[in-house]
Amino acid sequence: MRRLMREEGLEVVYNRRRRRWSSYAGEVSAAPPNLVARDFSAPAPDELWVTDITEFRIPAGKAYLSAVVDCFDGRPAGWRIGPSPTAALANGSLADAVAARRAGARTVVHSDRGGHYRWPGWVALCEGAGLVRSMSAKGCSPDNAACEGFFGRLKNEFFHCRDWEGVPVAEFGRRLDAYLRYYCSGRIKRSLGWLSPDEYRASLGYAV
Repeated sequence: MRRLMREEGLEVVYNRRRRRWSSYAGEVSAAPPNLVARDFSAPAPDELWVTDITEFRIPAGKAYLSAVVDCFDGRPAGWRIGPSPTAALANGSLADAVAARRAGARTVVHSDRGGHYRWPGWVALCEGAGLVRSMSAKGCSPDNAACEGFFGRLKNEFFHCRDWEGVPVAEFGRRLDAYLRYYCSGRIKRSLGWLSPDEYRASLGYAV
């Protein structure tokens, strides 16, 4: 592919715009310690999750994605898409990830200091599922770089440099959901031996 692109003079165009939306709502509750310390490696699925919410702006309006990403192979473990960055959106993505978690896994879930991850509903979900909470330092995006990187790849591949004129927000959400499913089952990664996350897990004997 690279050789063909060089021969044809083709270049990949990335949009470098940064997201401006922030979920920080002040020190709503006590923050748990940063247990990850920027080490986003995991020896098995469901050992370390990272999570965040990102915004998409299209001519028809805005859409928000809350994703929980497994650091074992970069597979999104759960996600929800909606028109507003609500606590229910964050809680729903976590509930979906928990529902598919391996039995007996001891999971650390790492987030930034957004209000969604400080409110009672989120804390109760974590406690009820036996998740260990971890949190970035205030205003320090490198502390959640694995999730930021996931959103960056997602936007470069799916969102930026595409014409979304005339696409309703609901239809955008359906297309985004379809891409995330493809990300799990069809998008190959060099770090996984040119397998998709689902194929990689199956090759190791993990259920998908």
